[in-house]
Amino acid sequence: MSKIWDAIIIGGGAAGLFCAGVAGQLGKKVLVLDHSEVLGEKIRISGGGRCNFTNLHSNPSNFLSLNPHFVKSALARYPSKEFIKLIQSYRIGYHEKHQGQLFCDDSAKQIIDLLFAECANGGVTIRYPVKIQSISGKAGEWLIGTDGGQERAKSVVMATGGLPVPAIGATAYSLDIAKQFGLKVIDPRPALVPLSFTSGEFENLNALAGLSLPVKIASGSKGSRYGACTFNEDLLLTHKGLSGPAVLQASSYWIEGEPIHINWIGSAASGSSIDCGELFASEDSRLKLTENLLASFMPLRLAKAFAEQKNLLGRKWAEVSKKDRQALQELITHWSVKPAGTLGWKKAEVMLGGVDTKELDGQTMMARSYPGLYFIGECVDVTGHLGGHNFQWAWASGFACAHSL
Repeated sequence: MSKIWDAIIIGGGAAGLFCAGVAGQLGKKVLVLDHSEVLGEKIRISGGGRCNFTNLHSNPSNFLSLNPHFVKSALARYPSKEFIKLIQSYRIGYHEKHQGQLFCDDSAKQIIDLLFAECANGGVTIRYPVKIQSISGKAGEWLIGTDGGQERAKSVVMATGGLPVPAIGATAYSLDIAKQFGLKVIDPRPALVPLSFTSGEFENLNALAGLSLPVKIASGSKGSRYGACTFNEDLLLTHKGLSGPAVLQASSYWIEGEPIHINWIGSAASGSSIDCGELFASEDSRLKLTENLLASFMPLRLAKAFAEQKNLLGRKWAEVSKKDRQALQELITHWSVKPAGTLGWKKAEVMLGGVDTKELDGQTMMARSYPGLYFIGECVDVTGHLGGHNFQWAWASGFACAHSL
């Protein structure tokens, strides 16, 4: 009779390894199985190689889900301050970058090493690369068929992540298992991903590629899957379209066929006592060329492109009619564009959709109709905003699951 594990965790990424370490230290016999040659690759490449491992301000409002209340229990039980304590206990240096985003001072490898150390402290067994051939439940016991033989467990935890970055081994395996057991899956699509659009908004997009500036961006609608949201973030113009934190955030709410809305000076004006109207009516502006006036709030190349669109390039602001001034102001403060699409799974940071939270218990992450079957991390229909929130969901959902095994 082969050994029976308390839990077998399928997936050796952030959620899987963290859950394993916590469960092991609670006295559970845990086995982690993963198909990859190297574990933690998504952690390693995250945050420019420094891993944005959590966010000081992470709370339920930072997550998209068909059931926005689902995340509350797990986040309350394991908030960001708890993971920060763990980081500090390992003497890992870190710093805050922007809006509560925390990064390692040195390398994302420190987070991977921490997770392996936590697993070692809990006596967790980790095997990879292992190919899972089948998962089945029988009389309170789970059977996992692998290319190395069959394993038995009291519980199975699906933690294989989502579809982004297929080059490092991303798969839809957790979603496939959910479907195998008849659990509903919300159709996945790329999120936190650059958007592409066809030429026409600017005559020469290539000439503007590389420009970056703070903007106010809005996307989605109240009646859509995840509602609407507005962000003040940096936008980057690229050869293929729009990117940067502003667009990555907006992409999670964007609905295909619908426009996104950008106020190109909204972020700049928000930190000033001068409103947008006064920016264009200032007495000091009268003798400036139109493009130079705009360049006070955006890169000159972009300012010239906007001025050219309204045939105001090279004209002094004093010579521009009130009607044309209003038209230009409307253009740059209420600019709308319909993206042609996203740049897909290769460029996406996370996945929208996943196992429907209605199928799961929010306090334990266990499937309501299949005792002993759990889903954690990215494979669940919970997607965080940019800035460390998705890692915080990995830690929180893994912690909740570990305590219920």
